Amino acid sequence: MPTPPENRELSPYTGWTRAHWEATADRLLLAVRPFAGPCHGLIHLPGPRPSWSGARSDGLEGWARTFLLAALRVAGGRGADPHDHLSRYAEGLAAGTAKPGRADADSWPLTTDTRQAIVEAASVALGLRLTRPWLWDRLDDRTREQVADWLRPALGPSPVDNNWWLFGLTVAGFLQDVGADTDRAAATVDRSLARIEDWYLGDGWYSDGDNRAFDHYNAWALHFYPVLHAHLAGDRELLDRYGPRLRAHLDDYVHLFDANGAPLPYGRSLIYRFAAAAAPWLGTLTGHTPLTPGGTRRLASGTLRYFLDRGATDPNGLLTLGWHGPYAPLVQEYSGPGSPYWASKGFLGLLLPADHPAWTDPEEPLPAERADTVRPFAPAGLLAQTTAADGLVRLHNHGSNHVQSAEAAEDDPGYARHAYSTRTGPTTGPAPADNHFALLTEDGKTTTRGPAVPAGTGPGWAASWHTPYPGVRILSATLAHGRAEVRAHLVLGAPEGTPVRQTGWATTPEGPHAQLHPVHGYPTDRGATALPTALPTGETLQGTDSRTLALHGTTSGPAALFVALASLTAEPAPAPVTDLAAVRVAGHTLHVTWRNGTTAELDLDARDR
Repeated sequence: MPTPPENRELSPYTGWTRAHWEATADRLLLAVRPFAGPCHGLIHLPGPRPSWSGARSDGLEGWARTFLLAALRVAGGRGADPHDHLSRYAEGLAAGTAKPGRADADSWPLTTDTRQAIVEAASVALGLRLTRPWLWDRLDDRTREQVADWLRPALGPSPVDNNWWLFGLTVAGFLQDVGADTDRAAATVDRSLARIEDWYLGDGWYSDGDNRAFDHYNAWALHFYPVLHAHLAGDRELLDRYGPRLRAHLDDYVHLFDANGAPLPYGRSLIYRFAAAAAPWLGTLTGHTPLTPGGTRRLASGTLRYFLDRGATDPNGLLTLGWHGPYAPLVQEYSGPGSPYWASKGFLGLLLPADHPAWTDPEEPLPAERADTVRPFAPAGLLAQTTAADGLVRLHNHGSNHVQSAEAAEDDPGYARHAYSTRTGPTTGPAPADNHFALLTEDGKTTTRGPAVPAGTGPGWAASWHTPYPGVRILSATLAHGRAEVRAHLVLGAPEGTPVRQTGWATTPEGPHAQLHPVHGYPTDRGATALPTALPTGETLQGTDSRTLALHGTTSGPAALFVALASLTAEPAPAPVTDLAAVRVAGHTLHVTWRNGTTAELDLDARDR
């Protein structure tokens, strides 16, 4: 189908308008049609392997997540359905729930048998809620009852103790709307919201469970479901509670989008790609956003274009398991061929009418395009760093980790790195870890970071400590200004002469320029400063043949301090990082003078209390 013409007057940054969003939704939906069952009950998309839930669950996932996209497309058109999407999904809904659990070409797995079905029940319920006048209200009584029967088990306690609680809430909201099991549904809403309250840390940040996991699930799940439920239910009390939290989160979240449209790749489920636009759209839909209408569209259209322009769909128009194109190391075992269509949430903006300012106002620049920023996200222990000259985003991690214990054999690349950016790594598999400080063992292996315990944030800095192995602690801190970073690590309790290694950014030949320079604690050779070595670190989600700079040193005494300057920039011919900051070390206190003459000071001993 033809692509609408760009409108650079209305959309000077992306060229895209509402027509591009509608056309993209239609293309994605038309592309999956050949893979539907004979009665459209399951959509079995091709892929390298099934998820750990099995092929039938994957078929339901392909159906449910694309149904949500169809629902947003049709609801956004106030029932207009030029490609007749809903009739196919109505037929599939009836076929899938007629005899669930049966091993045929269209029947859905039972929500009591396959826990992944609980996840997909939320997309089914939300899609039905959005399209009620054009789908649900036109179903016969028998079909409505069998669909409600299939959904009901989702009202029970969540089988997974994290954002999954909100899948039951979403099903409950729909069942309340249609008058099914209203008392039980109301109890599910209350129970689900009470559970996530335990993880709310303030300033718009939730942990996704008890393990201090901070990632895009904050935006596309923990804020998305409660706020959208409150909006659809017309529940002013709930919206007054959760709406300001969404606004507070967006105040930070908008700093994680590159000028090129990329959201920051950190955490898990990154194959959901432009689902990252869902929460910004939701803020505009509900009025709880720090963004202007034109700023919201610029962010969302930039994100959608970023992925589509870089090969997110295959030659058949199907979303692949990866970031730009397919990239196996990014794919969790719970993901199957239909999983990337969680990205459907990113089309939430279609619910805004065509004459809404989010569609009619001119695009406005992102925060990363307007000014250099160093911004702590205090509850999460994160520090965002953006530069207007290149629009690049970096995130320094001093508080998020997805592992459960210090005994974990390997770090999770999406959570354990000290830093992430919109144009680099992370490295994966056997490759040396980028943005990592490690002790080297006698057999040449590097220690993991394990859980990072926050040690505070402040203007321009963040700190944390971790235990690489029993009896040894490492206190780490990052100070940032412009594109410059000061990276400090105080190693406590390691044996004399223990080798250490600091790595920098993993960059590809086509990517930005990385710098790493020793300041304190790293050896010198005949009075000259030791130069970093370049480690081959293989393929990352940004491309092949990455290289990562590394510094090596050894501990001296029971408290050994290592300090380095680092930089990541897309500026052409960048000045040496030593021109950006002067660092003086006095004991365990860092005194930094930045290039513009401003100063910063951080006492590491004070962070270790």
